Amino acid sequence: MTKITNIETVQNIVADLKDKPGALLPILHAVQNSLGYVPPESVPTIANALNLSRAEVHGVISFYHYFRDHAPGKKTVRICRAESCLAMGGKALENHAKKTLGIDYHENTKDGKFSLEAVYCLGNCACSPAIQIDNDVYGRVSNTDFDEILKEHSA
Repeated sequence: MTKITNIETVQNIVADLKDKPGALLPILHAVQNSLGYVPPESVPTIANALNLSRAEVHGVISFYHYFRDHAPGKKTVRICRAESCLAMGGKALENHAKKTLGIDYHENTKDGKFSLEAVYCLGNCACSPAIQIDNDVYGRVSNTDFDEILKEHSA
């Protein structure tokens, strides 16, 4: 069985979506959904297929915070930055998370276990502040709760 490389994955996605109107964003989303990020080496393939410059493709990737240009950690910690969470101590939780993990948003821990991302609503406003790790959403998260949740996900 042969392993499909990142560039082959990108080529397949581009071939499937390049003829859609406004294909760039659907392609970038599909690449990120498939690989977890948009590899820099995929930019020329995408640009050529859509008759865009590499700068145009890179500009879209760098403009939208959703897109990553490097592989994510094994688990992604998302901290809600919407109004309700901020009003209920979300900024302090954000600072604690950054300090505890030793990273800022859009970065990975040195051991590659965690990535940190901001989100602007987890739909858990009644239980602010909220975080999400992979598919698990947690509400009313204190700094102590954060540390415990992180330990659970480190195992």
